[in-house]
Amino acid sequence: MKARSLSCACLFTVSTLLLAAPAMAIKPAGANAQPAITPAVQAAVDGKGRTPANVQRDAYRHPAQTLSFFGVEPGKTVVEITPGGGWYSEILAPLLRDKGTYVAAVVDPMAVAEGRGRDYQQRGLDSLSKKFADTPALFDKTQVVKYDPKAPVFGAPGSADVVLTFRNVHNWRSAGQAEGMFKGFYNVLKPGGVLGVVEHRAKADVPADDKSGYVGQAQVIALAKAAGFELAGSSEINTNPRDTKDYPNGVWTLPPSNNHDAADAAKYKAIGESDRMTLRFVKR
Repeated sequence: MKARSLSCACLFTVSTLLLAAPAMAIKPAGANAQPAITPAVQAAVDGKGRTPANVQRDAYRHPAQTLSFFGVEPGKTVVEITPGGGWYSEILAPLLRDKGTYVAAVVDPMAVAEGRGRDYQQRGLDSLSKKFADTPALFDKTQVVKYDPKAPVFGAPGSADVVLTFRNVHNWRSAGQAEGMFKGFYNVLKPGGVLGVVEHRAKADVPADDKSGYVGQAQVIALAKAAGFELAGSSEINTNPRDTKDYPNGVWTLPPSNNHDAADAAKYKAIGESDRMTLRFVKR
């Protein structure tokens, strides 16, 4: 995989099979909005390049509804923050391959102190890069940007149409990096650009050093507003009323982590994945 450079980040190119269909415009949505699924997004979600185990989690993550709510469609530049194992990459890369740009923004291991933290980030980058390199039919046009979480830059200012982050805010809060991350999102977006946030939802506000993995919805909204965003819509697409949010090992007690005693497997499987807020912000 050959490296190129962006103005403030390292960029790798890596692609995909286009699963395109004419995009349908999203109607403006307010609180508890239920978006119409765009045909192009549905085609990408139904794509044959997805890992079967990932597809099984659609019942909890609702990718077609979520991406449609955030206004993701062909022709746009979409930055996904810390894509992990590439769950959403398998949808976004084909969706944007021939028309648009998918950018996977990952932590630069060399920006992290030497030790376990750096090793963890390096393993994550290596695994994601291998996934992309091993499946060029899907990922050969994907761009990978490495950023410093202490001073995050995700691309040239005003270059992105959409920034997406899935279940990451709790990590940034505990590391004291949340304010800087949201400011970085604001800087990379064009005026009118969208920030889409999905996060484990706490019952109420929680301290920054809370270990449960949940965050108060009002706290996420406050972070975005402090960075300059306006709340443009919320949805209960990813809600789970069975999630009581009071587990011994926090959100990681639930699937898919399943950090619990084997005897409790049926109990937590019946609950399913966490209750999640789904928020759309706009840069004015």
